[in-house]
Amino acid sequence: MPPVFSVLSEESRSAPPGTNACLMLADGAVFWGRGVGAVGAAAGEVVFNTAMTGYQEVLTDPSYAGQILTFTFPHIGNVGVNDEDWESAVPAVRGCILRADITSASSWRATASLNAWLKARNVIGLCGVDTRRLTRRIRDGGAPNGVIAHAPEGAALDLDALAAQARAWPGSAGLDLARDVTCREPHQWDETLWQWGTGYGRLVSPRVRVVAVDYGAKRNILRSLASVGCQVTVVPATATAKDIFSYRPEGVFLSNGPGDPAATGVYAVPVIRAILEAGLPLFGICLGHQMLAIALGARTYKMDIGHRGANQPVKDLATGRVEITSQNHGFCVDRTTMPADVVETHVSLFDGSLEGLRVRNRPVFSVQYHPEASPGPQDSRHLFQRFAESMTAPR
Repeated sequence: MPPVFSVLSEESRSAPPGTNACLMLADGAVFWGRGVGAVGAAAGEVVFNTAMTGYQEVLTDPSYAGQILTFTFPHIGNVGVNDEDWESAVPAVRGCILRADITSASSWRATASLNAWLKARNVIGLCGVDTRRLTRRIRDGGAPNGVIAHAPEGAALDLDALAAQARAWPGSAGLDLARDVTCREPHQWDETLWQWGTGYGRLVSPRVRVVAVDYGAKRNILRSLASVGCQVTVVPATATAKDIFSYRPEGVFLSNGPGDPAATGVYAVPVIRAILEAGLPLFGICLGHQMLAIALGARTYKMDIGHRGANQPVKDLATGRVEITSQNHGFCVDRTTMPADVVETHVSLFDGSLEGLRVRNRPVFSVQYHPEASPGPQDSRHLFQRFAESMTAPR
């Protein structure tokens, strides 16, 4: 097996033999490795994801905009990539860090190798890294800013320039990244969830009209809505309340997305408040959940390391049921700031943070996690049915 390179001290900054890529942290620490995918350098917030499967869906989740993603599971790329499991057309992640080399694809569904896919989509990869040590560093000290760099063949990396680039990156707090990943034009969505043997289906008998506000929506979210009978119109993150109401929706969905909810909320929260005033059923997840909370009067805060993985236990406070969920977020709603008419519905069993809310006596609710999974367990998919039923229930 090729060697795994660890962090070097500031006094030992020479590239070890066999390396042509590195992760440079803002504090000057260097993790060396072997480059895969694209060449070049990219700055971002260094985070980790604990999922054991579904790296293709993870890498194409728009919520990873502005982030350099470390996989804690060592064997990433071993099943290749295929044409069905993308969650967005263009990856937003700044780069990925792997423990082991990418091996030949070993899945009958594979249509290409991960390395070829990374290169074609200009995503920088770094393998041969001691990802356990890097993950512990993030866990203990919070998610740092860094630069992932892969040198062209025969070139050397300028560590001083990379360190300066890492220090100059502003971090995710205060960044509105939804504008970077949202759709550019409104469009209709009728593709339904994947089924074994048939693939994706099409909605033929819609029951309700839904407008989905795209702050960085994963495709499986839209499929989940269509699969419970929603005729979905997807609109950009910057859509106005007038734009949304022009489609005569019976409900509005607020999607996941990257960045600071307070920053995106500058233009999104007034629109959400107009939807609330109209009395429409409203369902939000992830960034949509956070901005709904802000619209209701609460505040959000930046987490030290966030929740990123497919094994996050969440307790439903109304039923006592525990669901294993897929999550990807670095901000959270401050429960102490929620107004009296807003009820906490779900709590994380990892750290006790708020994971869901609802408004008393109104068809308005949201969750911090990803009920559409992809990747991850499907314990929470029933929430899409709940949203559909809220639009047909008498009010």
